[in-house]
Amino acid sequence: MDWRNFPPLSQLRAFAAFAEAPSLEQAGAQIGVTHAAISQQIRALETHLGLSLVERGGRKLALSPEGRQLAEALAAGFGQMAATIASLTGADNRAPLRITTTPTFAAGWLMPRLSDFRAHHPGIDLAIDPVSESREIGREADIGLRYGNGRWPGLEARLILRSSIVVVAAPSLVPEDGPADLDHLAGLPWLQELGTSEVTAFMEAQGIARREGAAILSMPGNLMMDAARDGQGVAVIARAFVERDIAAGRLRLLVEDVEREGYFMVYRPGPLRPAQKAFAAWVLRQAEAGDAGAI
Repeated sequence: MDWRNFPPLSQLRAFAAFAEAPSLEQAGAQIGVTHAAISQQIRALETHLGLSLVERGGRKLALSPEGRQLAEALAAGFGQMAATIASLTGADNRAPLRITTTPTFAAGWLMPRLSDFRAHHPGIDLAIDPVSESREIGREADIGLRYGNGRWPGLEARLILRSSIVVVAAPSLVPEDGPADLDHLAGLPWLQELGTSEVTAFMEAQGIARREGAAILSMPGNLMMDAARDGQGVAVIARAFVERDIAAGRLRLLVEDVEREGYFMVYRPGPLRPAQKAFAAWVLRQAEAGDAGAI
């Protein structure tokens, strides 16, 4: 890196604070300077880079496209720096361990096992964030439990639950003696976990088009499974969470996509603080010892 052309850290810090705050005044308060100082640093940064980072035409300041790109890079960089410093100095040892995962995985795998973690590590505080949206590991969460193929740039990934994606429906919606081909399914209502695009992704991969009147209903994972069992729609979900429903006849297995591997534990590379080490080791032990559990 050519450090001679690198912008001053004070300018980058001021811009990053503004990108996270709704106003210059609040950005200044975050880093202990006046709003005028924030504005001056941003203008100096724009001059240094030869770019317009802020759009000033309206009543409120907004980031330009270039400003948004720089803000995202600074958020990731400063977040990783803060996490590393806290880890090296031990300043984060008392902070709750932030775990992000989907509502389905939280209900079907994590929560039924969590009492075992509490029994072995009663002094570790946990903050579990069951949302479908991906949180930024290192800045918004310490450890993630995610579904995918194990390839997340910049993150370490360990497989904890192998599972394909399946399309299932209740026999009341798709009877055993009735049609179950993709063209027929495309005309039925579909269910997916809130915040995901599993239905659209599946249809695009299979080359089928959703017909008019076939609605997609998005809802939290536990409600989605109840709706699927009640025959309210065709569901797209990880097979691990419906094995028992399929075996019991509550749901029919219609299609299976084995391209993706399953759920992974993901975290930033580098040294882990004691709470992270303890939780990561516990997750791997649980993965080796048991099945996926039931929702």
